[in-house]
Amino acid sequence: MLNKIHHVAIICSDYNISKDFYVDVLGLSIVQEVYREARKSYKLDLAINEHYQIELFSFEDVPARPSRPEAAGLRHLAFGVDDVEMVANQLQVKGVFTEAIRIDEYTGKKFTFFADPDGLPLEIYQR
Repeated sequence: MLNKIHHVAIICSDYNISKDFYVDVLGLSIVQEVYREARKSYKLDLAINEHYQIELFSFEDVPARPSRPEAAGLRHLAFGVDDVEMVANQLQVKGVFTEAIRIDEYTGKKFTFFADPDGLPLEIYQR
């Protein structure tokens, strides 16, 4: 049946700001970028370590989506990292606020949260 997650799709409110965030700040690589004239929309395929992971979409006049307090729907998107402190420090140097690093009470692994330009909760989690 299912054997892996193929990708996560994200709709952003400002394409250029979000593209800069996911490519220049988070370091994802561009697989393909397409402008769809009929929809006046960009579709940016991004990869992590050469694995196709995220589709970033832009649409005109997208409605805001509540994400806090806990709202129904996608809770957050988590990225596995080797060193949570190092990655959190790198994000902070690039102007990204990260919450205090916590320890998962069940796994004993470190993690913290930050947000993309539209407030989508993102997590870095110790592998």
